[in-house]
Amino acid sequence: MASFDYDVLFMGSGPGGYVGAIRAAQLGKKVAVVERDKPGGVCLNIGCIPSKALINQADIFLHRKNLEDFGVKLDMSGFDYRGVYRKSRSAAGKLSKGVSYLLKKNSVDYVEGDAKISGVNEVTVSGEQALTAESIVIATGSRPREIPGFEIDEERVLSSTGALMLQELPKRMVVLGGGYIGMELAFVMNAFGVETTVVEMLPEILPYSDPDNVAVARNVFERRGMKILTGRKALKLEQGKNGLSLTTEQDGGGSETLEADKLLVAVGRVPNTEGIGLENVGIRPENGFVPVKDYYRTSIPSIYAIGDVVEGTPPLAHVASKEGEIVAETLAGHAPEPRVDTDLVPAAVYCEPQVAGFGPTEQEASERGISYRTAVFPYRGAGKSVAIEHSEGQVKILYEAETSEIVAAHVVGKDATELVHELLLAKRSELLPTDIATTIHAHPTLSEAVMEAARAAEGWAIHA
Repeated sequence: MASFDYDVLFMGSGPGGYVGAIRAAQLGKKVAVVERDKPGGVCLNIGCIPSKALINQADIFLHRKNLEDFGVKLDMSGFDYRGVYRKSRSAAGKLSKGVSYLLKKNSVDYVEGDAKISGVNEVTVSGEQALTAESIVIATGSRPREIPGFEIDEERVLSSTGALMLQELPKRMVVLGGGYIGMELAFVMNAFGVETTVVEMLPEILPYSDPDNVAVARNVFERRGMKILTGRKALKLEQGKNGLSLTTEQDGGGSETLEADKLLVAVGRVPNTEGIGLENVGIRPENGFVPVKDYYRTSIPSIYAIGDVVEGTPPLAHVASKEGEIVAETLAGHAPEPRVDTDLVPAAVYCEPQVAGFGPTEQEASERGISYRTAVFPYRGAGKSVAIEHSEGQVKILYEAETSEIVAAHVVGKDATELVHELLLAKRSELLPTDIATTIHAHPTLSEAVMEAARAAEGWAIHA
C-alpha cells in the first residue's frame, strides 16, 4: 500500500478548504491545507466579512439622522472614512487569525505557497516542495470577472477588492452590475453620501431574487437617492483628467453618458482553474470549471473539487463549506448526500433592506410545472417592525397547491437573512405552514411576520 504525506490535502483555505480540512481532521484524517494568500481565502479577507463590516458601518451612518428626533446635533465635519475602512480590516484580520487557530487546534498542517497539481497524488508548492496525499481537493475559489474595455486597475476602475480597500470616498461612483456584490457595495457608497449609479444589463437588479421583493428593495434604494438604470448595456469607458465617462445603451436604442470618479466592475466572478496543474493529470475544464461527479469527485478518483471552481454550484461561501464537509465525510467512509441540493441553499443580500430566499421564484416554479400557491405577509403587520422603524418588507411563501408542502420562501426587509432560516428548516424537515402557524412566536419580534405568512397560507392571518 502506497505511503503518503497526508490522507487529504486541500488546495485553498477559503470557506470550502478550511471547513473541509477541519471536518476531515475531526474524522481522523491527517490533513494539510495549502494557501497562497491568507487563511480564510477571499471570503474572510476581501469578500464576505469585510463587506459586511462596511455594510454595518454604513447602516449606522445612514440612520444617524434618527438621533435628530431626540434633539441630538451631530457635527460631521470630522468624519473620516478611513476609520470605517480600519474597522472592516480589523474584522477580517480577527477572523483570519481565527481560522489559523482552528486549523492548528484540529492538527491541520498549514502550508504557505502556490499549490499546483503535479500528479494524481501529488501537489507541488511554489515549484519547490512536493507533498503527497491519498486525496487532493481543489478549493481554489474565484476572482472578479473582467470585461474588455473596462480593465480593472484598482485606481479608477475597481473590482470588489478595490472597492473594499478604498480609504477615501469618491464623490461619484458608477457600479457596473446589479447583482448581490454590486448592490451591497452600492448600498455602502450611497449610505456614506457618494453619488451612486447602478448600471445593470438585465431588466432588473438582483436578477436571481424574487421580483416582488426586489421591487420593495429597489424602491427604498431609489428613495435614498441611488440611481438605478436597468436594461442598460455599457458600451465604452473613457478616462480623462477629471474623471471617467461611461457610455451606456438603453434597450430599444438611445444612449446616455455617465460621469464618475470611480467605476466598480461587479459583473460576476470566474473560477481559479488556470495554472493549478489540471493538465498534468488530464482534467479538462469545461467553461473554465472543473467537471465533477457525485461527491464532488473529478475524472481522477483521487482528486475532488468544491466551491466556486465547480460549475452549477452557487458561488456562495456556505455552499463551498457544505461541499467541503461532503467530501470530508465521503473520504471518512460516511454516507452524506452526494451533492448540495440547490433548492435548500439560502441566498442572502446584506444591503438594507436585506433580500433573502431559497428555492425557486414564482416564474421558476411555473417553468418546472409546480402547482403552487403563494402566501404573503407585510412587515408592517408585525409590531416589532413598526417599533424599530423598519416596516418596509414582506415574507412570501410558495407552497404546493394540493399538499401544502413548502416549495420556497423569499423575504425582504430588516434581518431577512436571519428570518429565512426558520422557513428553510421547516422545508428541510418536511414541515407544513401549519406547523409554523401554530408555533408560538415571541411578541414583538420580526419572526412573527414568518408566522403570519404561514397563517396566511392556511387562510387565517391575524394581522393582515
